[in-house]
Amino acid sequence: MACLRATTAALLLTLVSSAAATTTKFNITEVLNKSPEFLTFNGLLSKTNLAEEINKRQTITVLVVDNSAASGITSLPTDTQKKVLAVHVILDYYDPMKLENIEKGTALLTSLFQTTGAATDRMGFVNYTHSVDDQMVFGSAEPGAPLSSQLVKVVACRPYNLSVMQVSAAIIPPSISSSGKGSSAAPGPAYGSSSNASVPTITEAETLESPDEASALDDDAPASSPPVHSADTAAGSHTSAGNTVVVRTRVWLVGLMILMV
Repeated sequence: MACLRATTAALLLTLVSSAAATTTKFNITEVLNKSPEFLTFNGLLSKTNLAEEINKRQTITVLVVDNSAASGITSLPTDTQKKVLAVHVILDYYDPMKLENIEKGTALLTSLFQTTGAATDRMGFVNYTHSVDDQMVFGSAEPGAPLSSQLVKVVACRPYNLSVMQVSAAIIPPSISSSGKGSSAAPGPAYGSSSNASVPTITEAETLESPDEASALDDDAPASSPPVHSADTAAGSHTSAGNTVVVRTRVWLVGLMILMV
C-alpha cells in the first residue's frame, strides 16, 4: 500500500509539473495573428527570427505597434530592423498595474537587444516614464532619444509569463540606424567642399609618359615658376637622330660606289 501511495504521489507531481510547464509555453506569432492590425509587426518578428527567440523565454513583454506605425521599422535597412525589434522585447513581465507601481514613476527596462553585445550608449534599454499628464510613455534610453511612444492598450496578458502591449510609435534609438551602414566605394568629396578636392593628386609613383602630358602640367603651374622646355628637348633629340641617319646613308652610298668601280 505504501508503495502504491508513493507511486501515485509521484504521478501527481509529474502531472502538476507538466501542467505548469504547459502554461508557461506561448507562441507570439499565434497571439498576434488574432489581431490583423499587427500583421506587419508580426511578419517582421518571423522574418528576423525574433519570434523564435521570444517563444524560448518564460518571462517576456513585447511592445508592439500597429501596421501604420510599423512603417518606421520597415523603412530601415534589414539588419537594423532586427535590432530595433529587439528593443521592443523587454526581458521581464510588465503590465499597466506593474508599471503603475514603479517607484518614482520612471525606470530603465532591459531589452533583448542588450543581450546581443551590439548595444552601446544605453541603446539596449527602454526608458519608461509615467508622465505628469498621467500617460505611460516609452522611449529609447540612449541620450537625446525622444520619449514619445505612449501605451495604447493591452493586447494579451498571461501573468507572469507573457505581456503584449501596444504602443503608439516604434522605439528607435537615434544611433541604431547609422551603426551598421557602410559602403565599399571610395567616399566622394564632402558636401560644401571645393571642387578641386575631387581632382586626383599626382604622386611620385605616377610618372608622366609623354612630353605632351608634361606640357599640359606646366600650363597649370604658377606664373612665377621657370618654364620647362620638355618639348624643345624632345625636338632636339629627334633632330640629332635624323642627322645620324643621314650620315649613315651617305657612308653606305660611298661604299656602294667603290664596289661598282
